[in-house]
Amino acid sequence: MDELKKTGMTSAKARIFETEEKYLSPYAKKSSQTAGRAREEKPCAFRTDFQRDRDRIIYSNSFKRLKNKTQVFFAPEGDHYITRLTHTFDVSQIARSIARALALNEDLAEAIALGHDLGHTPFGHVGERVLDKLNPNGFEHNVQSLRVVDVLEKEGKGLNLTAEVRDGILQHKSDGNPATLEGAAVSLADRIAYINHDIEDAIRAGIFKAEDLPKTAVSVLGRATKERINTAITDIYVNSLGKNEVKMSDEVMSATNELRAFMFKRVYVLANKSMQERAERMLTQMYEYFMKNVDKLPKTYLLHEREAGKEQIVCDYLSGMTDRYAISVFESLFIPSTFSLGGVTV
Repeated sequence: MDELKKTGMTSAKARIFETEEKYLSPYAKKSSQTAGRAREEKPCAFRTDFQRDRDRIIYSNSFKRLKNKTQVFFAPEGDHYITRLTHTFDVSQIARSIARALALNEDLAEAIALGHDLGHTPFGHVGERVLDKLNPNGFEHNVQSLRVVDVLEKEGKGLNLTAEVRDGILQHKSDGNPATLEGAAVSLADRIAYINHDIEDAIRAGIFKAEDLPKTAVSVLGRATKERINTAITDIYVNSLGKNEVKMSDEVMSATNELRAFMFKRVYVLANKSMQERAERMLTQMYEYFMKNVDKLPKTYLLHEREAGKEQIVCDYLSGMTDRYAISVFESLFIPSTFSLGGVTV
């Protein structure tokens, strides 16, 4: 108790710092070395700042909504299709495996992974493309994810995450440049997760068969999902251990990119085409409606109109919707409900 009063830190937390210094890679981001938060806070006596970030993300409203956001297939019939939430857990698991193998900071990697898609739109990447086309300032889900944790969560107060987690969220796309190796691990984990589990969903949906996958890529990575994921993680370990980088070999990266190109051609562009057209129509009409009736937005979004602009707060609202909520709002705005007149439903 005396120690807690003097330093604000228990022996349990001190032990975490000591263990990280002793066992983590010299290139890992130690919890004690965080650049901190934009707004200074009293540290937790037991948890590191990266552990606190992970907890804040898990309990955020935007994280809870991920379970009802599309990954690839809209409102699929079946319980085993990937949603934005299950994808996030996949990324977290793979990122932690990479971090553990390379003696990086698992807590930092997990926090970045859990927050990387918080700003994703309803209806998957279709929604992102629509908002990017409609908003004159553009729209990218990684930028929006950072806006969610910085501004939109906690009724405009944001989550006040550490600089390292914020950087990893912003830079997680394949063309990003994360400042930490943990962020680089999440970026690769994201690619590994969505390619392989989207393949499972596409096969389950009957879009193609396992034998249709590119033979060159399969010969390098493996035929089964678990085999391909294990190949990728093992390759990252072999090519990154003891180095100030997290990377795949040219052979495995080339095979991964070949699978990705195959998925874009066979699934991401063509799958559920009719639903994609409907999703585009719904989001477009709602965007145009709220641009003309910005006062109809929830008050928490209107708080940011002056500093962000009308286009941004409309995108804030639409991108935060789940698929079901987007459909519900669209119906309430544009589809007249039946009403009773003299006992007759009209």
